Amino acid sequence: MFRNNYDNDSVTYSPTGRIFQVEYALEAIKQGSAAVGLTSKTHAVLVGLKRNTEELGSYQKKIIKVDDHMGVALAGLAPDGRVLSNFLRKQAMSSKMMFNRPLPVSKAVYSIADKAQENTQSYGSRPYGVGLLVAGYDETGPHLYEFQPSGSVLEYYGTAIGARSQAARTYLERSLESVRDSETVEQLILHGLNALRDTLAQDVELTFKNTSVSVVGKDTSFTIYEDENMQQWLDKLDSVSNSRNRDDQDDDQDATEGNAEGTHPASQDANQGEGNGQNDEGRMDTD
Repeated sequence: MFRNNYDNDSVTYSPTGRIFQVEYALEAIKQGSAAVGLTSKTHAVLVGLKRNTEELGSYQKKIIKVDDHMGVALAGLAPDGRVLSNFLRKQAMSSKMMFNRPLPVSKAVYSIADKAQENTQSYGSRPYGVGLLVAGYDETGPHLYEFQPSGSVLEYYGTAIGARSQAARTYLERSLESVRDSETVEQLILHGLNALRDTLAQDVELTFKNTSVSVVGKDTSFTIYEDENMQQWLDKLDSVSNSRNRDDQDDDQDATEGNAEGTHPASQDANQGEGNGQNDEGRMDTD
């Protein structure tokens, strides 16, 4: 059996210059539920889709508060995210005790980036299998950073991580100007929920149980909305299901009407097209 001899540890390069352990960690992020972050000129918002292992179990925490001015949304291995968020909390407390000021968001992000990068150059350790969206507000304004297990950090106006996150990024790219020009927190949150809604699987809807929202900004400390407090934002959406799912339902209805009217060739084409759509959706669920 063929064995890949270049993925046993994180300090061995393959002949093509790749570190497979880091790529495996990035794949772990893609298996996690989606998280969306976006910023206006005054506020930053994080929106996350919580996941439970079974109906009898509770939902995993998706957004973690670090300090009054900063928090993170995670996608990937939740235990790794908890370790990194606890490290950020220690950094924030040290900044208050030693310098009597809140920890700058950029310094916080680069501190965990350095911590993660050490695991890619030390034998016997593995990269963290979690991606983080770090949102905060400091004296320079609102900020949104994406952290990756390789130690890479990028600042964004809006981005998404996790399963089917490309659909959310597409929405943010299309609505970037309206997102940046949002005059109220409500408008910014609704943009985040609309982007998150595009990442939903076929049989999933946004509910107050599986959705989390956090806000931080000018004159606003980091606030998390969960459970019953989340319903006020969902009520403002035109729909809590994915637009792709609504289109699929419309296609099903059209195909049924076509059969009733006796248009057999057209109905066969519709059924074939709908079957292909279900296959594509099934493949997306395995991401």
